[in-house]
Amino acid sequence: MDKIIELKNITKSFDGDTVLDNISLDIYDNEFITLLGPSGCGKTTTLRLIGGFETPDSGDVLFMGERINDVPPHKRNVNTVFQKYALFPHLNVFENVAFPLREKKVPKDEIEARVDEMLTMVALKGFENRSVTRLSGGQQQRVAIARALISHPRVLLLDEPLAALDLKLRKDMQQELKNIQKATGITFIFVTHDQEEALSMSDTIVVMSEGRIQQIGTSVDIYNEPQNAFVADFIGESNILDGVMLKDYSVTFSGQTFQCLDTGFDPNEAVDVVVRPEDVDIVPPEKGMLQGVVTSVTFMGVHYEVIVDIRGFKWMIQTTDFVDVDERIGLYIEPDAIHVMKKSEYSGMFGDYSSFSNELDALSDAESEIEE
Repeated sequence: MDKIIELKNITKSFDGDTVLDNISLDIYDNEFITLLGPSGCGKTTTLRLIGGFETPDSGDVLFMGERINDVPPHKRNVNTVFQKYALFPHLNVFENVAFPLREKKVPKDEIEARVDEMLTMVALKGFENRSVTRLSGGQQQRVAIARALISHPRVLLLDEPLAALDLKLRKDMQQELKNIQKATGITFIFVTHDQEEALSMSDTIVVMSEGRIQQIGTSVDIYNEPQNAFVADFIGESNILDGVMLKDYSVTFSGQTFQCLDTGFDPNEAVDVVVRPEDVDIVPPEKGMLQGVVTSVTFMGVHYEVIVDIRGFKWMIQTTDFVDVDERIGLYIEPDAIHVMKKSEYSGMFGDYSSFSNELDALSDAESEIEE
């Protein structure tokens, strides 16, 4: 694929606070790329730099190899769909979608043909004369997307456009957006803090934290091969433990030595070990590689979330097998369920499921004090 956008050593600050810290990123033609991270990580600022709504303090934004740092938004071959759709309430669906073409003085016949094409694509055929104020949230979003696409931009920027929708509609729109992207061949750059959204829609995910890019990869790579504890924790649930890489294919954690598939570490190097909750089998204690006591069980619909205390560390296990609180169980972990990572600034911050329980206990104690 051809490279369409390049961010080179971009730094951006607001009121002395660094929001983007020397980031570089390549974006390719016909790619669905998602900028993923918590609030304040810099993902929306990155989107605004690409759209021309902000300029970098240092570094360059290149579009098709040309520097566009100072090119205003309306002169970039880029359109944006914001979280608030910014539809014109006094115009019907047809006129909202047609607006960019009318501004460009496109002939009437061409406008009608292109609006018809866009409304068909977003499943709003027959809604031409409907007031946008009478549309559902999902329908309004489709109008905003059709209006953004009708000018055939090379890149479409989407700033958390699904955030205001309910869960079922959000899931439906995830699939629709992916289908629209494939049908048009336009590069989509999508911003979200929702991990499931990113995993289900993206060709490429860019995980961001504190103004820096933590990892770039496919959904499968990001989930199965996180590069540090932040990525492992932010993408899905993870048990993240302190370990020591004894040698290639051998790691110790939780007081036991395990076979793994990882290589390339120094002998006896301190590491972070990731084990996903769904990759652990519950077995009788005598058959377990680790043993612990169940401290809580939550039914999640298709599985149970089980918290197990093992040597003071609270593991999360996701299983379809029921176990009871205070039951002693064993855990069996296959070598391919163990992922070893280098230590990082995020080591020790995530992956023990006692912290959440402690926070709830603290809240309960505070509420009790208020009631007293």
